[in-house]
Formats: sequence, C-alpha cells, structure tokens
Amino acid sequence: MTRHFLIAWHFLTAVPLTRRHYAPAPHELAASMGWYPMVGLILGGLIAVTDLLMDRLFTPEVANLLLLLALVSVTRGLHQDGLADTLDGLAGGQTPAERLAIMRDGRIGAIGATGLFFALALRYAGLLALPSQVRFPVLLCMPAFGRWAMVVAAWAVPYARAEGGLAAPFLDHLAPRHVVAASLVIGALLSTLFGLGGAVTGLVGGVVLARACTALCRRCLGGVTGDTLGATNEVVETSFLLAGPALLGLR
Repeated sequence: MTRHFLIAWHFLTAVPLTRRHYAPAPHELAASMGWYPMVGLILGGLIAVTDLLMDRLFTPEVANLLLLLALVSVTRGLHQDGLADTLDGLAGGQTPAERLAIMRDGRIGAIGATGLFFALALRYAGLLALPSQVRFPVLLCMPAFGRWAMVVAAWAVPYARAEGGLAAPFLDHLAPRHVVAASLVIGALLSTLFGLGGAVTGLVGGVVLARACTALCRRCLGGVTGDTLGATNEVVETSFLLAGPALLGLR
C-alpha cells in the first residue's frame, strides 16, 4: 500500500490500517484524492459482502437498515455531517459569510436535521427497492462512485473560507493527474460491471451532478469546503443507488 492510499483511507474511514501516525504535507493530501475511488471500492466490497450475510439472517427491512448503519459507522458519519451542515448554511444565511458561519457551528439546525432524515430515508428506500439481481454490483460501486465525485467536485475551485480550513490543502494542490487517476479507477470499475454504455452514462451523469453541486456552492458560498464535498458525496452516491439498475440495463 502506498502512503497516499493510507492517508486517503484514514481520512475517509474510521478503520485504522496501521498504528503509524501520519502528518501529511499539503501536496500529499491532494495526491491522496486520486485513491478515493479505491477506498470507496474496498468499502463497497465490505458492504456488498455484509449484505449477502445479512440477507440470510434478517428480513429485508431490518437487513437494509443495518446495512445503512454499517456504511455510516465505517465512515464515522463524515459525509452525513457535511450534508447537514451544508443544508443549514445554504438555508439559514443571506450572505456567503453568514452561511459559512452557520456551517461552522457544531449544532445541527432544523433544516439540516430534516434534510439528513430525508436523505437517509431516501437511501433506505433505495436499498429496499434494489432488485436482488443487481444488488452486488450497485453496492460494490456506490461508495467508489460517490468518492470519485468528491474529486471531480474539488477540481479547479477555490476554498470558500479566506482564512483556510481542513479542505484547503486538498483544493490548493489538487492536480489534473489526481483527477485522471481517480477517474480511471471508477471508469474501469463501471466498464467491467456495468458495460460501456452504463459506464459512460454514469460518468457523464456523475460529472454533471458533482459540478452542479460545485456551481451552487460557488454561487452561495464563494467556493467549496469539506462539508460541501461531503454533501456532494451523499447526493451523488444516493443518485447512483437509485439509478444503478437503469445503468445496468444499458450494458
């Protein structure tokens, strides 16, 4: 495993792979984004295998709820927190500065809580409605697709806060080669499991959706933050879950 992969893994998950403490330089944080889809693929494998096991033990309703809980737990709710904070900020402020101040507040507001509830409910409904014959490829690819979208959303966009923040080094040093590396991984994965038609459609749709999230954040916040990238992951990942069966039909 490379250092950049380990940095990506430890940033995106709550599962330690080594006891070694990493203090990555800014350019290493950016380079780690090229590994985001690979981290997502491993998470997808864990979720897909867990789904097969739980299907033998529980009713579909319970199994899907536990599957959702497992995905949130292994990522320590990082992206759900970003979604709630982003919704609170976009809905609660009148200026970019006010919205960013609301997003920095650790408390969750009514809009953020409501949005998070409906996002999780929609994901649960999508899991429940997912046909058994397409569950494995969709679950395997879903986390990788969402994390690739974060890389796409972060490309060539400023950090929203002038004073900097956690995501600033990622954005400042993200290079085309990192975006290409992430895109090659997800492109190869989708082509293998969804066929060329499904892969092209999925990639185009993912780029459009991710960059639409970026455009909204630039308009309302002046740029993106770690929270908005997490929100982008949630939006794109859920969209992939809902559209996955249709993409498989394009093989």
